[in-house]
Amino acid sequence: MRNIYIISLLLLTTACSKQLTEEPNGLVLGSAGISNQAGLESALTGAYGSLMVPWESGFTTVSQIAMTMGGDDLTTHPGSNKEEFREFDRFNVADLNSRMTPIWRGCYKVIQSSTNIINNYKGVTDGTEATIQSIVGEAYFLRALSYYWLTRFWGAVPVIPSETFSTSLLTLGKTPPAEIYKLIEADLQKAEAWVPNTRRAQGRPNKGAVKALLADVYLTQGGWPIKDATKYALAAAKAKEVIDNKSTYGFNLYQDGFLKIFAGGTSEDVFALYTRGQWITYNSFYGLSTMPEDEGGWSDFFPEINFFNNFPAGSRKDATFSTRFVVNGDTIPWQNVSTKHPYYKKFTIQSGTKATYMSANPVILIRYAHVLLTYAEAQARSGTVNDQAYAALNAVRARAGLTDVPAGLTTDAFITAVVNERAWEFAGEWNRWFDLVRLEKVEEANATKHADDLKPNGTITKSDYVLPIPGADKLMNPNL
Repeated sequence: MRNIYIISLLLLTTACSKQLTEEPNGLVLGSAGISNQAGLESALTGAYGSLMVPWESGFTTVSQIAMTMGGDDLTTHPGSNKEEFREFDRFNVADLNSRMTPIWRGCYKVIQSSTNIINNYKGVTDGTEATIQSIVGEAYFLRALSYYWLTRFWGAVPVIPSETFSTSLLTLGKTPPAEIYKLIEADLQKAEAWVPNTRRAQGRPNKGAVKALLADVYLTQGGWPIKDATKYALAAAKAKEVIDNKSTYGFNLYQDGFLKIFAGGTSEDVFALYTRGQWITYNSFYGLSTMPEDEGGWSDFFPEINFFNNFPAGSRKDATFSTRFVVNGDTIPWQNVSTKHPYYKKFTIQSGTKATYMSANPVILIRYAHVLLTYAEAQARSGTVNDQAYAALNAVRARAGLTDVPAGLTTDAFITAVVNERAWEFAGEWNRWFDLVRLEKVEEANATKHADDLKPNGTITKSDYVLPIPGADKLMNPNL
């Protein structure tokens, strides 16, 4: 576990030598480092940075895409050098699989930095109360976000009590998900009180983003493994607060082209991580991961064929998938590329050219469409499919070029329509896996595979819903 806490070593001794010239914003100095408002702000910048370091930590490494390949919307190359990707798709993940490391390490680095702020902000003697509260509120948000990703992927995980390393941390045990969710809720409630309505900068949350994440946390707890149905009403109420105040928070469904959403900076953004398109700046998203080798790409990920075939035809499908490719001057259909699959267009087109090694694509973690569909599902599951639930679902469908679902559906039929809509709207955006887990439908989604898709390695059980703790940490801490 030592690699989780000593952040200066992580930032300064890994990856390429050119990174050594970068300022170690992730370095945690404790109370001595944040005795004033500028120190608080610097510590917060380090926390955000830990979510976006290429190859090392966070969400700009396609790790979260690899780790959600157990869903039916993502798969990978059946050969080549993609064995670590295939392990997730086939449910035989080794604890030394390096694709897990950026999310595990990144989230714990964020937890360390944000805990440092939370534990020491009261010693700050300058600055304004409003600004300090905003900084601390964002720290609570980031800590909750990090624990949320950790527990959804790994189930029971260690809870870190202090930002300062001590040998006692090497014997920490794992905390059950139910207890972790209590911590997540508490942090988000504190963030909700202190984060302002207007985000302080691009890539930061505002109060609406905090509410949106809390609604998602409540919705998830209604399903496996928590199975607390009382959370559905809370999810609906919190999502409705965002919907009712969307103008205050600057949110709306973006209507001027579906693909433009993924370039970032639209009303669709609720919370996104913004990148710069250069590895030397520490935050960039790969541009070649979702291109076939035929076009010079890497074929890291692409949609499963049955998912693509079942996807409703229309403008959203056309924008979501690349189905024709230029190879040696000739245009060929997806059936003729080496993997015999379509690819995801939404992750390539924004860079200006498809063949971009490190693109400037943002990593959009929460969209306004999430809020609408969270409300629709949670409202239905809490007892009433009201007009507002229909309106939320149909707004997403209308933007996709689909007709409204008919009024008068049974509750179960309406919920099914929402869950399906979530699959299509967020195709490839690492959302489908978490839906299948909370709804206990992983087995069903993997039961019938197209002949050209990878098959599970044996029978799927609930133990496959969570990942193994990374092996290096288990070696250091026997309690893991």
